[in-house]
Amino acid sequence: MKKVKYFYNTQTLKYEKLVVSLRVKLLRILGFVSAAIVTGFIFLSVSYRVLDSPKEKRLRREIEVMNERYEAMEDRMNEVRTQLSELEHRDNEIYRVIFEASPIPDSTRAGSREKEEELSQLQSFSSSEIIASTGALLQELLHRISIQAKSYEKIDDLVKNKQKMLASIPAIQPVANKDLKRIASGFGYRIDPIYKTVKYHSGLDFAAPSGTPIYATGDGVVEDASASDVGYGNHVLVNHGYGYKTLYGHMLRMKVKSGMTVKRGDVLGWVGSTGKSTGPHCHYEVVKNGEKVDPVYFFFNDLSPEEFDRMLKIARSGNQSFD
Repeated sequence: MKKVKYFYNTQTLKYEKLVVSLRVKLLRILGFVSAAIVTGFIFLSVSYRVLDSPKEKRLRREIEVMNERYEAMEDRMNEVRTQLSELEHRDNEIYRVIFEASPIPDSTRAGSREKEEELSQLQSFSSSEIIASTGALLQELLHRISIQAKSYEKIDDLVKNKQKMLASIPAIQPVANKDLKRIASGFGYRIDPIYKTVKYHSGLDFAAPSGTPIYATGDGVVEDASASDVGYGNHVLVNHGYGYKTLYGHMLRMKVKSGMTVKRGDVLGWVGSTGKSTGPHCHYEVVKNGEKVDPVYFFFNDLSPEEFDRMLKIARSGNQSFD
């Protein structure tokens, strides 16, 4: 049963039935609906701000996993960078020092200009902070690895060239001399056997019977093989490259000709006494970068330290030369 409401009318001094007009009813309904809508909107706003939807929860979890993976990847890349830095240090301070090559500047390894260009391109992406830092680090590592790979290729060439150089540098005696008794005259000022005055002797004299083989002391190319009755007599000049040349004088006979390639230990000719000579011997010279140097320091493949010390004393004795 519908309730009937009354109100006291002070003018008529009577209780009268309360009649609500249609307009008032509509206004009340509209107000209720509006309040409900506002309340619902506020509730939904708070819910969206405080509570995550299933999709948001999934995305948030994916972001957390991505961050964890990124941190692990960043740690790994830092380890790689540390290891690469150690290789670069070893490359500059050991390998390149051994082969007398200039170290690679760190600015060249880092490739700072390329890194800046790459970073500026990555800044336009979403999640730019993670992408840019990762991209920049990867770019630096890739550039350093590329430079290091080229460096090792160069070192490999240097190793091969070093082996060739070691085979070319004079390193043995030009005649067999195991007992070290064939050194007749050393390098420096000696008494000239003909003029009997002190003159500069630019090589070592190895006294040996005529016909004793004379050997190339390093790999090279015969630059000159000339027969003569004066000076060095029949002599051979070998160009070893790397600034080294050797001369073998006063040969009885020569086995090689100009332009021939020779290896260390190949026979160049035989001991004789041609040219300005007073007896059978091999006059041996070493030329380094155009300057004649003491050959006694170029027998390191032939002598032990004790034998070298003994030979040094023999070569330094102030005796008369053979030429």
